[in-house]
This record gives sequence, C-alpha cells and structure tokens, in this order.
Amino acid sequence: MSHKFRHTIGGRTHGFATLAEVMARATPERSGDRLAGVAAGTAEERAAAQAVLADLPLKTFLSEALVPYEKDEVTRLIVDTHDAAAFAPVSHLTVGDFRDWLLSDMATEEALTDLRPGLTPEMVAAVAKIMRNQDLILVARKCRVTTAFRGTVGLPGRLSTRIQPNHPTDDVNGIAASILDGLMYGAGDAVIGINPATDNVAQAIRLNRLMADIIDQYQIPTQSCVLTHVTNTLECIEAGAPVDLVFQSIAGTEEANASFGFSLKDLAEAREAALSLKRGTVGENVMYFETGQGSELSAGAHHGLDQQTCEVRAYAVARHFEPLLTNTVVGFIGPEYLFDGKEIARAGLEDHFCGKLMGVPMGCDVCYTNHAEADQDDMDNLMTLLGVAGVTFIMGIPGADDIMLNYQTTSFHDALYLRRALDLRPTPEFDDWLAGMAILDSDAGFRLASDVPEGFANSLRRLPQDA
Repeated sequence: MSHKFRHTIGGRTHGFATLAEVMARATPERSGDRLAGVAAGTAEERAAAQAVLADLPLKTFLSEALVPYEKDEVTRLIVDTHDAAAFAPVSHLTVGDFRDWLLSDMATEEALTDLRPGLTPEMVAAVAKIMRNQDLILVARKCRVTTAFRGTVGLPGRLSTRIQPNHPTDDVNGIAASILDGLMYGAGDAVIGINPATDNVAQAIRLNRLMADIIDQYQIPTQSCVLTHVTNTLECIEAGAPVDLVFQSIAGTEEANASFGFSLKDLAEAREAALSLKRGTVGENVMYFETGQGSELSAGAHHGLDQQTCEVRAYAVARHFEPLLTNTVVGFIGPEYLFDGKEIARAGLEDHFCGKLMGVPMGCDVCYTNHAEADQDDMDNLMTLLGVAGVTFIMGIPGADDIMLNYQTTSFHDALYLRRALDLRPTPEFDDWLAGMAILDSDAGFRLASDVPEGFANSLRRLPQDA
C-alpha cells in the first residue's frame, strides 16, 4: 500500500495511507479504536501520526471528506453550511498552529464565537488529538455558549443540572419523590428529563403531563423532557401534550442515525413542531441531544473512522438545530469503547472541548457501567475537571445510581459539591426561584434550607396516578 503521509522517528519511518488513518492513529489510546482495528499499534506510531497531523493545513479538511459527500447527509450538512468568511482568520494555519492559536491570548471569547461557523468537526477533532488534558480544559473554559428556554443556560459562573428521576416502572410517586429530592438540592435548572421505562407515545404523554403539572404548579423556571424517540415526541405534540424539549440520541454518520431510526429531516420537523407550541419564556432553544463515543462503531456505521472523530461529527448535527442542551453520555456504552477511568476522563474532556469549540451547549453525563475498570472516584475527578473547564450541565440522580438504566453517574449531592467547590450557581432564573421558595439562602452562599418548604412535598405526593 502506498503511503500518502509519512513521519520519521528515531530512524524509523511510519507511513499512513489516508487522512482517516492519520486521524485514527493519532488518537489517544482507547479500547473502541482497538476493537475497530484502527488504533495505533505502538506509542511511537501514535506520536508519528500526531506529528503528521500537526503539520497538516486546516484547509485539508475542506477538500478531503472522511465520509463521502454523496453517501452521507451529515457530510453534506458539514460541507454545505461551512462559512468560509468565518474560517478566514485561521485558514492559513496548520493543525499544530491552530492549537497554539487556541491556547494564546488572541483566542478570546469573542474570537472563538466568531470562528464557530468556520470550523468543521474534522478540524476540531484533529486539534483535540494533539492537545493535552490541560489544553482541552483551558480552551473549553474560554468558549461561551448560551441558550435559553425558561432559564438561561451557559452563563459565566453558572453550572446547571438535569434532574433524571428515572423509575423502573415509571411510578408517578417514585418519579415525584426524585424530582422533589433534586429540587431540594438546588438541581433541575437544565431540565427535568425522564428516560421512560415503557417507551411508547401514551406513556410519553403521561410523563409530559406529570412534569408540566409540577412546573406549572410551582412556576419553576425550568423545562421538561421525556427522552423518547423523536417520532414519538412528534406524535405527543400532535396529541396536544405539553412538550417543552424534543429529545434524540444522535451520531456522526447518516448510517448510524438511520440505525437510531431518524434522519435530519425528522429533526427539522420535530423542531418546527416544538417551536410552534411557544412554551419558552426567555428563549426558544427546543432541542435536547445526547451523544457518546462508540455509537457509530456499535452500529457498524463508522466508515473506518476513529470513534472520537465520529463523535465530533455528531456535534455538527447538534449545532445545526440550535439545541438548549447537548451532552455526551461519556462512559455509558461500556469498557468495549472506553476501558477504564483514564480513557473515560480523556473522552469526556475531548467531547466537552470539541462541542464547546463548535458552539454546542455542552454538558456531560459523567458515568460508567459496572463492568468498566472505573469507580466513583474516577467520576469525581472527571466531574471536577469538567467543572474547571466550564461544563454547561451535569446529571443529577438519587444516589448517583440509575436504577432503571443500570449505570453509575452523578448525584444531586455531587452537583452541590461542584457548585460549592468552584463557586458556581444555577441559572439566574432558577437561582431566584430557589430563594423565593426558601430552598436556598441567597444571602449565605449556596446554602440549602434544612426543611422542606411547607406544603411543597405534600402536594407533590398527592399527584394523581394518571397524571
């Protein structure tokens, strides 16, 4: 095989046939790429690929599509929406130069904001591959992505949380108890989002009404979401359900998204339907997306690419539909893709950096499966690093243990720790609501009330079973 790209280290020349091969071999080690057969065989080969990548002009990614334009609607979206004028300030740079520029004082919040439409996901994935963890943290911290629905998410000095009140039988009382628990910890300003145990339209309507009743009764400046398939949500809207946000798991190739049962046209239709309801009060970002490294490989739809590059292509899909929230469920698929705590941490920092740089409101489900070589200390470390990096939101689940989805993530207490340790607050609207409900003492830092406000818990418990 002829080698288009070469680099010599210590007298040994390493050759790479394609741009996709360079990208894959340059990626920090992870089990998913080994499983796919695209990972570097040695640390020396990885360093050689990173050197090749650092010397590549950023313009290379505009002329060499990693997934063919004619075969993939995600590629077509990336190419057709690229803004050449926004790209111009960095168009003369190599990938290595781009890294240096991102770390420099020239890369201000304003400059990074202006640059977003000019960056393709492949450019962003490439520069991430030659950055240290501290680089990913520093640059992500400079990126500001602000969105709004009933609250304003992503402002400086703020950390939002999703209450994830999942229940193995979708029991209304169990869900309501989890919501109350989260609210009493100051959680829930990003979204109250339920993964239904029984995933059908009737159940989605029921759960949407349950959350709408709670939000309306207490005038909570947050939004709700049932994490069901986008086509189910469309049917819910058509049936008159009080839908705030439209959810969908997304991937970075058309074939992978087809395995999830949707196309970009479906997302556009659902977004327009949700906008037509006009349920937002301070903004109209109505989409909620989740991603995760390895989904394209698990669907057999990665086109020979490494999993991190595929993941960043998913952020191009997210960016196009202007979501309120997007998060990487970083360790959810399992050790076949991210083997241990170190690989999970690296992937989480990569995903957050890449999403933010592209202009996506990026959060992270800091999580792992029980058969991974990871534990809650690893999650504490990653959560803290992401907090320093300015992560938009994290999950909040009773006890950090999702008893419906059977994985380990972050708790309401974890979010409280992060806010206190890094002096972060919820969204301004939610902050005011917490103080007004006597859940938060606004004059004493982020100090929570010791008692449930009178009537708050009792009325939640009286929610009807057919809500």
